[in-house]
Amino acid sequence: MGRPLQGGPSFRELEEFKGEEMRIQAAVVKEQRVTFAIVVVKRHLIQSTFRARTLFPGMPIVLMAQDGRGTPTYYGTRDIVKFLSRVPLRAIPWKTYTFS
Repeated sequence: MGRPLQGGPSFRELEEFKGEEMRIQAAVVKEQRVTFAIVVVKRHLIQSTFRARTLFPGMPIVLMAQDGRGTPTYYGTRDIVKFLSRVPLRAIPWKTYTFS
């Protein structure tokens, strides 16, 4: 269990993102010669596809949501999700990214 992160943007907020400033919590991680992005989203979006690919072009994207106790659920490439399941949340280099 980790500490809960701020919920990510809603699906509507992501779909309506057209040149407006948007802030998300995410991390860019390089592990075993693979660079990928983890993007925090609201729990009901964990299996949705959305514009994260335009925010981190060329990188595999893993979505992460947390339940009320802070337990993460990951959705993305199987090998990256398996790797992340063994990594404590506090060890991930979370940052707030602002896109416009």
